[in-house]
Amino acid sequence: MALALLIGIWAAVCGFRWIPSYMLPSPGAVFRAFISEFPFLMRQAKITVIEAALGLVLGIVLAFIFASLMDRFTALYKALYPLLVITQTIPTIAIAPLLVLWMGYEMQPKIALVVLTTFFPITVALLDGYKSVDPDAVSLLQSMGAGKFKIFRYLKLPSSLPYFFSGLKISTSYAIVAAVIAEWLGGFRGLGVYMTKVKKAYAFDKMFAVIILIIIISLLLMLLVSLASRLLTPWLQAKQKQ
Repeated sequence: MALALLIGIWAAVCGFRWIPSYMLPSPGAVFRAFISEFPFLMRQAKITVIEAALGLVLGIVLAFIFASLMDRFTALYKALYPLLVITQTIPTIAIAPLLVLWMGYEMQPKIALVVLTTFFPITVALLDGYKSVDPDAVSLLQSMGAGKFKIFRYLKLPSSLPYFFSGLKISTSYAIVAAVIAEWLGGFRGLGVYMTKVKKAYAFDKMFAVIILIIIISLLLMLLVSLASRLLTPWLQAKQKQ
């Protein structure tokens, strides 16, 4: 309903020419641009999605490793956590040119930027999940002879999954944006490169078409994360139905 209202306001603003068409193209113009450029947009989107997916997977792996080690060793947590926070204070737009300079114009700098962007939310979410474990449950497992690995495997890891998927939803939306930003600043293919070209040509109908496509891709990825969360945390779904 809200989306339909927003599109209606957009169409009215363009229809009454309150804003010139070269500054804000009408929904119809954007739709026509989307349809006419669709095959080319799909080829560029494939590159961006691959970059985002590879970076997100690497970010997840690193987040699990770092979060698990930081949870296991308090000294490591105190040493690394401030550094992780510092990495998030550096604007993405400032890091991307350096990555392009160091790694070239192919996929590597885009993937690296996605890793840097997605790594922190997942790491923090996992740490919160590990700390949410009931101490009494830990004591019970210890009294039954369970070691640290078994406590992690059977208690901490399942308890952290809801937190993990919450962080993953945030990181998934960041992944596509990070890949596009990296493509803006250096690259040969991808939605970011396409956006740069149409911006220079003042083809704002095509620019809006790309923005809508990025939104659609991000929403689809978040939907996949939600489905994975339901499949891997069935006990939460059972609690919600009660």
